[in-house]
Amino acid sequence: MSRVCAVTGRRTRVGNSVARRGLAKKQGGVGRRVTGRTKRKFKPNIQTVRVLTPDGTVMRVKLSTRAIKSGVMVVEKGGKTVKFPLVRALRGRNRAFTKAQRAEG
Repeated sequence: MSRVCAVTGRRTRVGNSVARRGLAKKQGGVGRRVTGRTKRKFKPNIQTVRVLTPDGTVMRVKLSTRAIKSGVMVVEKGGKTVKFPLVRALRGRNRAFTKAQRAEG
């Protein structure tokens, strides 16, 4: 599976690590010079989260921490976008609690 957020679409991005030498002009030098560039990766903080959907099913979703903090999930189901609050599903045999959660929501 790839490292992609299901809500925001955040994924691994590529950039450069820039190596410089010299002293900055405002510190009395002749300026910083670039001596090399190497590729690097910017990886988003992706977590696998068990989410309780409005219809009562539990689904595993890969979400970025920014999406988890927002507390709202937007997913396409049946050709239309569904927006619902992000409720984490409990692990293990918590059927009674899950039923109570469904009854509240």
